[in-house]
Amino acid sequence: MNEHDICEITCVDKEKTARVQQQLEKRNILEVTTIFKALSDETRMKIAYALTLEDELCVCDVANIVRATTATASHHLRHLKSLGLAKFRKEGKLVYYSLDDNHVKQLIHIAIKHQEEVSDRE
Repeated sequence: MNEHDICEITCVDKEKTARVQQQLEKRNILEVTTIFKALSDETRMKIAYALTLEDELCVCDVANIVRATTATASHHLRHLKSLGLAKFRKEGKLVYYSLDDNHVKQLIHIAIKHQEEVSDRE
């Protein structure tokens, strides 16, 4: 443990901590963590990012982009869908996936931009 990154004394701002705790209780943080868990998988993040670059992609294209089998791509896409991050439509024998809404796109773009900035600092 680094002694410079912790408080040297205990001093709790009771109003501030109570206010923040109240806000935390209003939100379902556990459900939010599932979004980040889903995106913490490299293949799913690649798929999600690809879906920010194109409005929609068929499962075959996604598989080709991430260099996976269609079964693997389909599995990851279904997982993203089950968490409300993606949606699909069927056209004949093809299935097209897209991100569920603009919030998901923003989340992914912000994460990519942040990582680029962190990398530039190093």
